[in-house]
Amino acid sequence: MTALTLSTAAAPGLRADAIVVGVAKGAKSPVVAPGAEAVDKAYDGKLAGVLETLGATGAEGELTKLPAPAGFKAPLVVAVGLGEEPAKGAAHGTEALRKAAGVAARALGGAKKAAFALPVADAAAVSAIAEGVLLGAYSFDTYKDNGNGNGKGAKAGNGKAPIAEAALLGAKPRDKEHKAALTRATAVSEELNRARDLINTPPNDLTPESFAAIAQAAAKEHGIKVQVLDEKALVKGGYGGLLGVGAGSAAGPRLVKLSYTHAKAKKHLAFVGKGITYDSGGISLKPAGHNETMKCDMSGAAAVFAAVVAAARLGLEVNVTGWLALAENMPSGTATRPGDVLRMYSGKTVEVLNTDAEGRLVLADALWAASQEKPDAIVDVATLTGAMVLALGSRTFGIMANDDTFRGTIHTLAEEVGEPAWPMPLPEHLRKGMDSPTADIANMGERMGGGLVAGLFLREFIGDGITWAHLDIAGPAFNEGGPFGYTPKGGTGTAVRTLVRLAEQTADGAQG
Repeated sequence: MTALTLSTAAAPGLRADAIVVGVAKGAKSPVVAPGAEAVDKAYDGKLAGVLETLGATGAEGELTKLPAPAGFKAPLVVAVGLGEEPAKGAAHGTEALRKAAGVAARALGGAKKAAFALPVADAAAVSAIAEGVLLGAYSFDTYKDNGNGNGKGAKAGNGKAPIAEAALLGAKPRDKEHKAALTRATAVSEELNRARDLINTPPNDLTPESFAAIAQAAAKEHGIKVQVLDEKALVKGGYGGLLGVGAGSAAGPRLVKLSYTHAKAKKHLAFVGKGITYDSGGISLKPAGHNETMKCDMSGAAAVFAAVVAAARLGLEVNVTGWLALAENMPSGTATRPGDVLRMYSGKTVEVLNTDAEGRLVLADALWAASQEKPDAIVDVATLTGAMVLALGSRTFGIMANDDTFRGTIHTLAEEVGEPAWPMPLPEHLRKGMDSPTADIANMGERMGGGLVAGLFLREFIGDGITWAHLDIAGPAFNEGGPFGYTPKGGTGTAVRTLVRLAEQTADGAQG
């Protein structure tokens, strides 16, 4: 992980591999952003003109490298686009800073040290730049050969290591708010990157059992209580959803409960994550071309796990319980069949019409378990439906809820931290499509609006009077395209920052 420092050093005398500056898109030409004054001065105030000559415009995600001016100890200047220049007197947005820092960090892979001379207007800017660096520098090299045939990571042969150190120029090392911002950004980013690692880990290594073991180790390290229900405990407890989905696999299901508590907490949040470590579709087998990335079907559980650990590391004054519903969905002679009826932990029966609609089955058990503790709110996170990808694309997750105000709050917080999201409805007329002549409810309904149907199914397993929201992250959880901003190819860790921000707001509200 990249080491971050706050620095008041002047850019010219700083020993580093590169100095990163920001450039915005002006009305007619690029504009050098605040923070780069010393660099611009070394170019005789003509840095913007030099960049324009090189083709730079200041557009978001744009990166231009040029030799450092005479007298600089760093050999390279890296100019990164911040997008449109803000109105006079306004600061650059935190998401623009986060993306710019991420682009630069990724481009500087292999460097020992880089200095980021981006606009630092306040502590929020410090946090955004720090997050951008740590998230942008991420790489997953566990399974790549280092060139010596020992398979211990692409540090020398197949790739470049992340930046070893990044100095944030213009930040104040002795300022309490700046220091707190750096501490928060580090904790959240490290846990988000842990979630990315889990998502990227191949399913032959990440099974429900091994995921549970990782959660147990992290819980021990950070003072979080943990309880793991194995197959015997799930049978004894009547968790028919988890058992039904995991019935076809040699790797048995698990339900992991992570409990972070604070002595002064007045509120309790429950986060529930879908953790299908591999999804073949079961007997309702996925078609060719749809299996290769199904290791990412545990992204919701990874996000919940990371958020609980981050809350513990930050010492938030709120109780947070994480529920990881872990199973592997495989076809075999013991697998659940279309037409089977499962008795869920809640006592309701579900007719399984499609074994590839398995996420809602494991979530149903975990949601009911979470409801028994009567938290102030429950949020579930899941790569639940392809329908949500069709509706919102690959970068935006959907939010459904049984309370409009709570849905709006989560939407606001998601946008605030830079995770694109959109409120979605729960139309009552779609509920009838899940009526079953055999059981209390079927796990499938109308094909059109399938993401909303899934949300309505989950709502059936929320305890009376409990505020609940459902985040369908099927689109942004796994990036199959090229990297952008601070988002890598592969697992993204989406929803972690939204959950952490919700926990922070809940703690702050309780204190108020």
